Amino acid sequence: MAGVDITQIRSTVNRTWDSDIVPSLSELVRIPAVSVLFDAGWAESGYLDAAAEHVRAWLAARDLPGATVEILRLPGLTPVVLMDVPPSDGMPADGGTVLLYGHLDKQPPVGGWSEGLGPWTPVIRGDRLYGRGAVDDGYSGYAASAAIEAVRAAGGKHARCLVLLETSEESGSPDLPAYLEAYRERLGDISLVVCLDSGGQDYDRLWLTTSLRGMCTVTATVTVLETGQHSGVVSGVVPSSFRVFRQLLDRLEDSTTGEILLPELHTEIPVDRVDEMKSLAALLPSSIAAAFPLVAGMSPVSDDNYELMANNAWRPTLSIIGGAGLPLPEDAGNVLRPFTTLTLSFRLPPTADHDAALAAIERTLTTDVPYGAKVTLSRQETGPGWNAPATAPWLHTALDSVSETVFGGNQWLTLGLGGSIPFMGSLGEAYPNAQFVVTGAAGTDSNAHVPDEWLHIPHAKRVTESVALLLDAHARENQG
Repeated sequence: MAGVDITQIRSTVNRTWDSDIVPSLSELVRIPAVSVLFDAGWAESGYLDAAAEHVRAWLAARDLPGATVEILRLPGLTPVVLMDVPPSDGMPADGGTVLLYGHLDKQPPVGGWSEGLGPWTPVIRGDRLYGRGAVDDGYSGYAASAAIEAVRAAGGKHARCLVLLETSEESGSPDLPAYLEAYRERLGDISLVVCLDSGGQDYDRLWLTTSLRGMCTVTATVTVLETGQHSGVVSGVVPSSFRVFRQLLDRLEDSTTGEILLPELHTEIPVDRVDEMKSLAALLPSSIAAAFPLVAGMSPVSDDNYELMANNAWRPTLSIIGGAGLPLPEDAGNVLRPFTTLTLSFRLPPTADHDAALAAIERTLTTDVPYGAKVTLSRQETGPGWNAPATAPWLHTALDSVSETVFGGNQWLTLGLGGSIPFMGSLGEAYPNAQFVVTGAAGTDSNAHVPDEWLHIPHAKRVTESVALLLDAHARENQG
């Protein structure tokens, strides 16, 4: 890319990561900033505020002339860190605005971490930084700032840049729409969105996410008795709450195939996304099935790589992610339990109506319940999916250049992601003319949300270099 020193970008990125980012990110791992959905007392515990302040202080100390950094707060809502960096010298006032997005809240710690590792204990082993939030998504604000610093140090250009880090993403970003509305005028007209909360199937190239599934989560409790009763006395008279729940689940999902039975949760797969998945399936055969640690003798739900991609990116699925009312096996007595509670997590096609989907789920669980059992719903959560707009020619050219200069000729690839980043759906609606680069340092083995989460530091550096080059390309496209 003319006018920017690639060697200087790499040198700046490596130095910043090694001397500044890794130590500060390690300290961020130590903060148990569990997302609001999993910590109703977040305001009292102060961990989300502590994470926001930790990163704010680091960003404020960076050498970016004219930049401002603050924590935005709306009453009763989780905080948002916003860094506003003016355009580099020579850029016109109307040269566009880049929004670089990430989040600081974390998934719960969960048990089962390997010996010597823990969710709030940063550990570096080789090229890996272990700890909750390292790859999902604590590194993002650091990488965004380092990319801006690198392009400036290398003689490149950048438009006005906003680094926005929320603290409710792992709960479906319930608080972010209010911030977007309250600060819409200040944010201005966004022409490029860079989201660093994603990743790909290997660490050899830049991966772009072209779609994200929406989501619905609901906790349901089926109650059949006021108190538990001796199973020998009451069984055969009172149905078990688990059996009633099984019947309700059968209304939602075909347990043989995994197909979701509610039409409100389905949409057609766009032709361009079908073509994208078929091309990737042909290029990387068996890549999906080989990406996960299946137990010996276990097979995925299909031997067709396209079908696996379509299932993961464009078809609704159900996962049971939590439960209550069942004692541990060693504590189980001969009791017909009074209730069973399960948390149901649905992933939705990117273009599905998430509100209509949640309404259909709630209606199905509470209408004509077998035997008249009591069903109570709680902790409902929903978020939109997202489908990327067509890639602009300038961005396509810039991505090709990134493949050559950063990844040694390994071509950038696109894929639909089975996860959810609700903010992308909100941004897509708010800024329909913006270009989107949804990427990141995560791989399929990065263990986001589960034990032994880790960040691949060399790949995070390459992603940072890539963002720097894309900032320069965007600026030159918009400098007039």
